[in-house]
Amino acid sequence: MANKTLFNSLPGKLAPKADVVNEAGGTAYAFEARHALAQYAATGTLNGTFYATAQDQLETILALCDKVEPEFIARTALYARKHGYMKDLPALLCAVLSVKGPGLLAEVFDRVIDSPKMLRNFVQIMRSGVVGRKSLGSLPKRLICDWLDQRTDAQVFFGSVGNDPSLADIIKMVHPKPVSASRDALYGYLIGRPIDRDPLPDIVKQFEAYKSADNRRKVKTPDVPFQMLTGLELEDWEWKAIAHQAPWHATRMNLNTFQRHGVFKDKHAVRSVAKRLRDVELIRKARCFPYQLLTAYTMSDKLPHLVREALQDAMETALENVPEIHGRVIVCPDVSGSMHSAATGYRKGATSAVRCIDVAALVAAALLRKNPDTLVLPFESDVVTGKKARLNPRDSVMTNAKKLASLPCGGTNCSAPLRYLNQRQEQGDLVVYVSDNESWMDSPYYGRFGGHKATETMRQWELFKQRNTAAKMVCIDIQPYGHSQAKEREDITNVGGFSDQVFKLIAAVANGRSTKDHWIKQIEAMRL
Repeated sequence: MANKTLFNSLPGKLAPKADVVNEAGGTAYAFEARHALAQYAATGTLNGTFYATAQDQLETILALCDKVEPEFIARTALYARKHGYMKDLPALLCAVLSVKGPGLLAEVFDRVIDSPKMLRNFVQIMRSGVVGRKSLGSLPKRLICDWLDQRTDAQVFFGSVGNDPSLADIIKMVHPKPVSASRDALYGYLIGRPIDRDPLPDIVKQFEAYKSADNRRKVKTPDVPFQMLTGLELEDWEWKAIAHQAPWHATRMNLNTFQRHGVFKDKHAVRSVAKRLRDVELIRKARCFPYQLLTAYTMSDKLPHLVREALQDAMETALENVPEIHGRVIVCPDVSGSMHSAATGYRKGATSAVRCIDVAALVAAALLRKNPDTLVLPFESDVVTGKKARLNPRDSVMTNAKKLASLPCGGTNCSAPLRYLNQRQEQGDLVVYVSDNESWMDSPYYGRFGGHKATETMRQWELFKQRNTAAKMVCIDIQPYGHSQAKEREDITNVGGFSDQVFKLIAAVANGRSTKDHWIKQIEAMRL
């Protein structure tokens, strides 16, 4: 008889072997190059994370770009900007294309570099030399000149907000040819050249008149970007005027500033701000991350009730892609210690107050809101149970997200929810993980490379599938690492990002429309 110790049929034993060690020292499955690049593009901000430095990320991304076709780089840049709402990574990928695929750069430039901020990012990255050249080169200069020509005088003027490089610096680099007398005067004004002020665009004249006015109450507040006005010494009545005309994002970001300057003492101003915050079209146009609204709401305790309600209404709009799913949903938000790091990484003077755990909690709360029978299993070293972890599906997304984010934290054990389900013989149709995937507490001894066992998450999934043969799993990763605890296949989809687009992918998986590498196929379908 064969040795039963060696050949005993163990549940879950045929799960694929892990092939990489993650940043926390645990076993994992490495993404292939295209998937890894997409993961970095959808979650990376070139800031330091809990486990990796900004330089580590940059080197990894450039190495991945050497392994994939330029066409995929171009499509990834488009996807990351249009659907992931990212800024730094799409600009970096465009800079890479200036070397690896100049023709493709020309194809996607206007769609990726779609704002002055994106233009400054692109130029800054190009001049840094990280992609192999420090000069812009003739094609990028022509693309930038075309970009400027396609904007109105007012758009160019408004785009002058920001530095390192400023729009004036870029104009000096590319030497655009003015297409009108007003554009010639505007370029001269921006770069500090002596000019005849008569041809200047009216909005510039209004702004200059406002700046130099002895009594600004007698001068109409110019309709210019928020930052242009806040750079001046303003009185409270001027803050009120700004609050009436600030763009959607500026409104969201400066609610407490408005409160501090007495704006909300005026009931008309309160109604005006609340109306703007809940405006469906403005929310969609702003491409707002749902977690940004959660942050604003968390910091809004002292704001008028009408404004706080408007933030909740805005959240409902921002989460309109959350699907209603037939069957039982199980969502597993990671609440471990590493999830308390900044969602967009660390950078001196520019670290977001939003943590990874806030994003995970928001996804869980949103799925629960649309699917009241959802089982929410927050986890760290083990599943967190008890009264503190119980959520009421009738509570608002904001309330439940705050409750989850306040749970105690420990080490990371991604297999804990599946083990919990298996021990209780639970049924389920869709399992959704939201994590940084840096599981280490459940990793077996891996010895020499190549001798890894399957991850415990994968082994527990195989056990779960024995009872739930049609079940699917979606692993949402919100940090820029190139691996997962669950290997991509027909019943497992890995996706990166923290925009509302992840809900569309969850819907596709739940409705049986997904296939192996579904997310990558979505990126490859981007039109060049």
